[in-house]
Amino acid sequence: MKFLVDANLPFKLALNLRDRGFDALHTDDLPNKERTTDNEIRKVATDQDRIVITKDSDFLDSHLIQGIPNKLLFITTGNIINKDLLNLIEKYFETIVQLFDIYDIIEINNEEIIGHDK
Repeated sequence: MKFLVDANLPFKLALNLRDRGFDALHTDDLPNKERTTDNEIRKVATDQDRIVITKDSDFLDSHLIQGIPNKLLFITTGNIINKDLLNLIEKYFETIVQLFDIYDIIEINNEEIIGHDK
C-alpha cells in the first residue's frame, strides 16, 4: 500500500507511515512541494498507484466524478491540532488498512471511520 499525503496535512504523517513500513510521500517530497497542484497530485497518485490522504474535498469530487484518485483517505475532522490528528490516525490505522480492501473512499472524522462505495 502506497500513500501520498496532501499539503494540508502534516509531513509527520508521511514519516509515521514510512516508520510503519509503507511507501509514503508528502507533497513536500515532490518537485513543487507545497505548490504542487491537485492535478499533479492526481497524476502521481494514478501513475504510482497511491492512496491520497487529504482534507481537500476537491479530491473527493474528482474521485466521484472521474475515479481519480483511485483511492482516498478523506479527513473530515475540521480544525484539529496535528498531534490529535496523528493520534486519531494511529488509533484507527489497522482498521483503515482493512477497509481499503473493501472501499475506495475511507472517511475519518473525530468519532468514526466510514467506508464509502463509489
